[in-house]
Amino acid sequence: MAQVLEFKLPDLGEGLTEAEIVRWLVEVGDVVAIDQPVVEVETAKAMVEVPCPYGGVVTARFGEEGTELPVGAPLLTVAVGAPEGSSGSGEDSGSDPEPAGGSGNVLVGYGTGAPAARRRRIRPDRLDRSVTEAPVSGAPVVKAPVAEAPVVKVLVADASVSEGPVPVVSPLVRRLARQHDIDLRRLAGSGPDGLILRADVDRAIRTAEETATATARAAQAPVQAQVPAAAPNGVAAAVDAERIPLRGVRGAVADKLSRSRTEIPDATCWVDADATELMAVRAAMNAATGPSAGPKVSVLALLARICTAALARFPELNSTVDTEAREIVRLSGVHLGFAAQTERGLVVPVVRDAHTRNAESIGAEIARLTELARTGKLSPAQLTGGTFTLNNYGVFGVDGSTPIINHPEAAMLGVGRIMPKPWVHQGELAVRQVVQLSLTFDHRVCDGGTAGGFLRYVADCVEQPAVLLRTL
Repeated sequence: MAQVLEFKLPDLGEGLTEAEIVRWLVEVGDVVAIDQPVVEVETAKAMVEVPCPYGGVVTARFGEEGTELPVGAPLLTVAVGAPEGSSGSGEDSGSDPEPAGGSGNVLVGYGTGAPAARRRRIRPDRLDRSVTEAPVSGAPVVKAPVAEAPVVKVLVADASVSEGPVPVVSPLVRRLARQHDIDLRRLAGSGPDGLILRADVDRAIRTAEETATATARAAQAPVQAQVPAAAPNGVAAAVDAERIPLRGVRGAVADKLSRSRTEIPDATCWVDADATELMAVRAAMNAATGPSAGPKVSVLALLARICTAALARFPELNSTVDTEAREIVRLSGVHLGFAAQTERGLVVPVVRDAHTRNAESIGAEIARLTELARTGKLSPAQLTGGTFTLNNYGVFGVDGSTPIINHPEAAMLGVGRIMPKPWVHQGELAVRQVVQLSLTFDHRVCDGGTAGGFLRYVADCVEQPAVLLRTL
């Protein structure tokens, strides 16, 4: 009666735990003889033909070519006939019979219940069909025939090389040499009997890289002579390079901006707005004459007034985050900072209690603080304590930006230049005064809906200043 036996990937020695199927040597339905090689596998050490200890018909294969299998995983199954002379009763006379149709031969460390095989080291130049003795203990157990070692193919770079065969090289070493275009025929192996080791290939790779680098440097020498030498920190610097210490105003700004980027998870949203009506209102305000006419009102002052109205509706953006207490601190008053560029760098003077001022008052305070900034007479108190910042970078001739929040505030509104642009107005294409508004906000204090609502309200006030009058 036929019996189906499973043949598993054996332990191939040297502590290897897996092997890759390179080529199947049999098909399902083939008849195999005992100890016939059935599959060729590649390990980190060598290419091996694995013999099957059973004779019979192959009924199944496990794993496609290129598949990596762990030791002990099924390789194939073989249907074998009952052993000659077997009574089929399952009784024995003090011995454990071999599996039906099997030779009992096993690969190193596989297939017996005996202690681990005593392995004998084989010199590379003597790789042949060798045997390993497997001591068996315990009675009544019949000594199983010792496994015939798998056939190991000697791997060479090119079998037809006139210089003769290359000493044994493992697949990993061979692959490494191929990847780096190393000719194994030109290497002197440092292993036993001239065996080429990975260290030999690594050494050849380093030598090739050093040679290539030296050649490249020699070719570029005339060009590099004109290139500034590298500074210790890796930054190219000419001999007459100027180093500017990050101190004073510049150092303070650098520290604050770095801290903002490090601590605040910011996000930016923006919108284009038709500022034509806002510009018309400003022109009308500044054209007024007579005893009631006040000082000229700037666009920045109008935008500042719009911001204080928007913060009253969206107080989440007039806040700060106490990281130690893990609390959002919502502030009751608006101390409005505005960015001012001076010869000493960018500074942010603060208009105190901006929420209590009208556009004219805010404009007058902005003018006063700006003059102090230009003359370098701003006090520390006038540069600190802001709760929200307005940045009019449009004066530099740019349309948009992504502002960096003035730490520890929660938001900053950026305003680009106001330019005549094509715009659909009342259903028709017209030339209108268009401005881009950008809001960068701390995502910890609010979500995008709140930030978007704030920015949309500002844009509505820019497009229709009458909206602002409702809150005055």
